[in-house]
Formats: sequence, C-alpha cells, structure tokens
Amino acid sequence: MRYQRLLVLFALLATGARAQWLNYPTPGTPRTKDGKPNLSAKTPRLAGKPDLSGIWQLARRQNPATAAPEIIPDAGGDVRPGNNGLHNYLPDGATVPLQPWAQALYLERQRRFLQDDPMFLNCKPPGGPRQFQLSYGVQFVEDRERQRIFVLIGSGNSNYRIIQMDGRGHAGQVGGDDDNPLYYGRSVAKWEGDTLVADTRGFNEDFWFTNGGLPHTDQLRLIERISRPDFDTLKYEVTIEDPGAYTRSWSSSSTLRWVAGEELPRHICQENRP
Repeated sequence: MRYQRLLVLFALLATGARAQWLNYPTPGTPRTKDGKPNLSAKTPRLAGKPDLSGIWQLARRQNPATAAPEIIPDAGGDVRPGNNGLHNYLPDGATVPLQPWAQALYLERQRRFLQDDPMFLNCKPPGGPRQFQLSYGVQFVEDRERQRIFVLIGSGNSNYRIIQMDGRGHAGQVGGDDDNPLYYGRSVAKWEGDTLVADTRGFNEDFWFTNGGLPHTDQLRLIERISRPDFDTLKYEVTIEDPGAYTRSWSSSSTLRWVAGEELPRHICQENRP
C-alpha cells in the first residue's frame, strides 16, 4: 500500500510543480511597463530590514522520481554527494565529514531512498535544510509586531516552523530542547546587518534533514543565515554542527527564487494503512 502512495506522489511531481499551484495576483509585486513582474527591482524593506515575505523555490529544481543517486568518495573519509538529483542537493565540491557509522547509514539510504524516506513513505515533516529543498518551496510570513517569522512548508502536510526574534535564548524555554525535541527544532534569530541569523536546536531524530538522507542525531545544531540581496533572490546558508554524526562542522548553501502570481498548493500526505 505504501508504494501506491509513493507512485501517486511521483506522478504529481512528474507533471511539474508549478502546474499544481494556485494562481494568485501577489500583492505588492513591482511591475514593468508591460505589466510583468519586475524581478530586477530593489530588495523591499520593512522597518529598514529586508522583507523576506513571499514564496521561494530552489533555483535548480529536479524530479526525485527520475534522479539517480550518485556517491563520490573524497580524500580523508569524507563523502561528496553528487548533484544529479533533487535528493542530493549540495553545492558542487562540497564535502561532508561523516563519522564511519553515519557514512554507512548514508550510503544505505542512498541505495534505498525510495523505500526508506520517512517524508515520502510516512509523511514525516521535512526538518532542517530539507524544507528549502522541496519542489513546492516555502513561504515566509513576517509577524513583526510579535517579533517572529513563520516559514510555511510547501510540502509535508502544509506544516510550518516559527523563528522567534524577541530576544529569547534556548535556555529556560517552556518545553525546552532536552525534554521535547521537535521536527523543526527551536529557532531564535536576530539581524546581523541585512542577514537574518537563526540558531536552531532541539531536533528529534525521526526525519531526514536533507533530501539525500544525511544522518543526524539529537545533538544537531544549525546556524542559518538568510538574506535577500535583490527582489528575486533568497540566499540560504547553513552551518551544520552535530558531534554525534560528523567529525567537524560543515557548511552548505542554496539559492532560491521568488515565485510571482501563485500561492502554495494544498499538499496532503496520508499514510495508507491495511
């Protein structure tokens, strides 16, 4: 039964992500003289800081139903995932310093990603950098009055994460990181110039934090840097710290593009049960 669900999902993906979206005249869109969205416009701002609001999608989008895994050994025991599939999205030349057990698990997940992916097969939320790697993208909704940002996930049952910007730290929070680990962790953030810097911790181990299934433990910590250098571009840079799975910290980045005139689709994942 679970393979029926997987085939239906891949059939939808194969028709093209944007074909499933809802047409909507995005308010506040700058226009050229002929009425088209002006993607070369300056970065919009709120209270002096870049306005991150909007729907964002990976600049390079590929279909995970047709992408084949590629594993490239690297000197020193690191693994350099290839870039020929959505499930393997890392910058060219990036290396991942996996511990031996984590490297073995990663290679096994690559061989069996269609059978084992907890998001596709069990509807688990896409925590960590994976939320930015999905075909339907994400939507940022800023709530500056309450000093927080909602990140709406285009896939994964339309769930969301919250980035807190009210000056709180990780220590002393109700339901703290140690006793209540989450799929999206807990994010506290501040502006450093025009870059939003989020410190995200408190993850559980029930999801793949990248499309390719790179392992992590409950020690995972992400330092996420999000910026909007122009109207059409969102830069996502992340440093991964997890002494339970990696021999050192490492970094990755993605470029996302603004989506004009559409809303996030209604995406529902439901497990088939006998």
